[in-house]
Amino acid sequence: MKKNVSPTQKILNFWAIILIIWSVYRTKFSLPEWFDEFIAKPLIFVLPVYFYIKKVEKKEFFPSVLLTTKNIFKDIYLAIIIGFVFALSAFFSNYVKHGSFLSTTTIFYSASQKLSTYFLIALATGFSEEILSRGFILKRLYEESGNIYSSSFISSVLFFILHIPILFTNIKLTGGLLLLFMGTDLILSLANSFIFLERKSLILPILIHAFYNLAIVLYV
Repeated sequence: MKKNVSPTQKILNFWAIILIIWSVYRTKFSLPEWFDEFIAKPLIFVLPVYFYIKKVEKKEFFPSVLLTTKNIFKDIYLAIIIGFVFALSAFFSNYVKHGSFLSTTTIFYSASQKLSTYFLIALATGFSEEILSRGFILKRLYEESGNIYSSSFISSVLFFILHIPILFTNIKLTGGLLLLFMGTDLILSLANSFIFLERKSLILPILIHAFYNLAIVLYV
């Protein structure tokens, strides 16, 4: 007799396939960052989720990942405040790293010249990764378990695993810096998971993710 597969097992199997495809892509190809964020991730992370929701769950895509404009202005306001905190953290981290405000100011000035490009890339990253990790995986884990803590922890671990191919193929991240970003990725994921389940919207997690990535650019 064939054993029924639970909804959680289905989405975990589905996520595992995405992880395998993404890992192969990251190890076999070394393409520009804009290609990764604007083309590869939407194709590998978002498109399969779209077809799963439409064909398997037979639901509408945007409501099913809670990508809604409800309270969007409040979300933007909160995201800007959090982004400002991230920027300050990056500024002072660079001061500690370089030992002077002059070097730190030079780094920030240089980065600000391409700030709009960096932000668009960061926003694209947040969009793809949050749809997969929060809007799809976390939402369904929470719907089946009803436990905000276990579902947030499991989805955050999966988010962390998804970033292993990224972290270990980034030549700028080595040693202690690599460990730092591994830790902050997990913390970011947990925070975004709680925010997503509390606000029942993906907008704020996407923006927080984008500002976090922007802070990393300013730091690295």
